[in-house]
Amino acid sequence: MVKTATVKIGDLVKLKKKHPCGENRWQVFRVGMDIGLECQGCGRKIKLIRREFNRRFRGYLKEEIKEKER
Repeated sequence: MVKTATVKIGDLVKLKKKHPCGENRWQVFRVGMDIGLECQGCGRKIKLIRREFNRRFRGYLKEEIKEKER
């Protein structure tokens, strides 16, 4: 069974694999039936169904969130 990740708009997350541009940081811009993510390297936006997002999710980037709030 896959754990479900609780995310909200604006969170920075890390996924299992890197984006082709080489970046592994994603910002959540949509939460619902699917999760909208924006690559922090190239700005590309993707949507993943929640089940696929939960499978690929590897953690939050809390240091990055604190820096953005400043």
